[in-house]
Amino acid sequence: MFKGLQQKWKVSGLRVLLILCTFAIGGSLTGIAGRYIMGALGINATWLWVIVYIIIVTLIWPLAVLVISIPFGQFRFFISYLKKMGRRMGLGGAIVDNRIAVAVFASGAGSNAARMIEHFRQHPNIRIALIVCNKPGAGVLDIAAKAGIPTLIIEKERFFRGDAYVPVFREAGISFIILAGFLWKVPQALTGAFSGAIINIHPALLPNYGGKGMYGRFVHEAVLAAGDPESGITIHFVDEHYDHGAVIFQARCAVMQNDTADSLAMRIHQLEHQHYPEQAEKVILNTRHHS
Repeated sequence: MFKGLQQKWKVSGLRVLLILCTFAIGGSLTGIAGRYIMGALGINATWLWVIVYIIIVTLIWPLAVLVISIPFGQFRFFISYLKKMGRRMGLGGAIVDNRIAVAVFASGAGSNAARMIEHFRQHPNIRIALIVCNKPGAGVLDIAAKAGIPTLIIEKERFFRGDAYVPVFREAGISFIILAGFLWKVPQALTGAFSGAIINIHPALLPNYGGKGMYGRFVHEAVLAAGDPESGITIHFVDEHYDHGAVIFQARCAVMQNDTADSLAMRIHQLEHQHYPEQAEKVILNTRHHS
């Protein structure tokens, strides 16, 4: 049972236990509060008592589990859970999701995109609303499908010489863009529409080893060829030039004597997965605060 719930909710065994405790305690409190209210109302007719009681506990239960979820550290889970319940009951139109809608752009397997999806899966203020990809067979599309996130396949002509899909992003309510292994240069039509609201991660310490053609193993090979003692990651804002926007955050790692491009890439990926979601969250929340 626990394993089934872990897979369904995509949480650890400990969190399954905490969620079940929240359900149980929240349900008990709902029943107690419901009976107390019914006693105060003084309804005598059995059929009316049952109807009113059902209505009352239905209204009280969501509030009760949310309150109990706070000390159990499961508030994000239950916010998401109640919204899903509302949609299944046909109340989707009445439930307004005021969280910041973010689009993640990726071109390949999507390991950084997967980290973003997991990081923001139950976030109270931010949601990954769209995965954008320029390769129809990319692995990131499977990741998005499993997470139930809509996807958009973009093509070069419209992206570079058309409207850069800006109307599509506006219609989807997107207000922030995260590049996560996206290899196309972002056109001015998009950087202008989302000024200060697009970030990227580069697998080196900019301004070194940036620019056209500097991605993936090409970056790591250049670092090794130069004999640099360290490398790292740079999270930065995006403008119309490759790897040019203002630096937000950098993290470093040592370059070992016996390193290859692959071994260095593994340590760089660890830094990306460790820091990118957290730094993206800070920037997004700070952007909303100042908007």
